[in-house]
Amino acid sequence: MKVAAVQHDIVWEDPPANFERLAPMIAKAAGDGARLVVLSEMFATGFSMAAGRIAEPHDGPSASFLAEQARAHDVWVCGSIPEVPPGTDRPANCLLLAGPAGEVHRYRKIHPFSYAGEHEHYVAGAEHLIVPVEGVRLAFFVCYDLRFADEFWVLAPDVDGYVVVANWPAARRDHWRILLRARAIENQAYFVGVNRVGQGGDLDYAGDSAVIGPDGSVLAEGDDDETILAADLDPSAVATTRTEYPFLPDRRRL
Repeated sequence: MKVAAVQHDIVWEDPPANFERLAPMIAKAAGDGARLVVLSEMFATGFSMAAGRIAEPHDGPSASFLAEQARAHDVWVCGSIPEVPPGTDRPANCLLLAGPAGEVHRYRKIHPFSYAGEHEHYVAGAEHLIVPVEGVRLAFFVCYDLRFADEFWVLAPDVDGYVVVANWPAARRDHWRILLRARAIENQAYFVGVNRVGQGGDLDYAGDSAVIGPDGSVLAEGDDDETILAADLDPSAVATTRTEYPFLPDRRRL
C-alpha cells in the first residue's frame, strides 16, 4: 500500500487558505498512486492555543474537507483538527481519518503538550485507534505522543505500522528524527511521521517528515521544504522482520 506524507506549510489560523493550498497536493499524491494521504497536525490552523477562536464543531469545515478529499480522489486522508467532541464544551486535538467510502475514524491526542500549555486548552483523549487501511493495520498518533514509548509498545502485536502527524518545532528536530527511527526499530513496524514546515505562532518548523521501515531503514525523508514523500508499506515485510528477529515476545507486558 502506497502512503504519501504531505509535508506542508500552514497559513496561521486560516482554514480556507489551507484547504486551497492542500487540495492540489492531495490530488497529486492520489494521482501518483497513494492510497493513504497524510497531512500534518492541526493542518488547517497551525498549532494554536486560541481554542476558543479556532475550534470547530464535530463535522465542521476541516472534517468536511478531509471527507470531501477522500471521496473525490478515492483515497484515505488524515490530519488533526481542533474539534469539539459531541456532548462536550471543550475541544480536543483530534486526528480524523476519512475513507473513500465515507468512513470516518477519530483519535484524540492522549498526551497534550503541557510544555506549551496545550492541556489548558484541549482535553486529552483516552483511546487508541487502529484501522486496517488497504490491508495494512495502522495505529494513529499526534505529535507529543511520540515521546511516550508505552503507547506504541502496547499496540505493536496488533499493527503493521504507525502514523504520527505533528507540528514539531525545529529547535528539537533531532529528537523527532531519532524518536521516529527508535519507535520503528523497537516495535518492528513502519513509521510514517509527517511534520509541517515554515513558521507559525513564533516558532520555526523544519519538516523532517519520514517513512521508516520495520528494520529502522529510512524509506523516504524530507528536508525543510514543502514536498510529498511516498513509500510502500508491506505487511509481509513486518512479518518477516518479526520472524527473523523475534524481539517482541521478550518485551515485558505493561
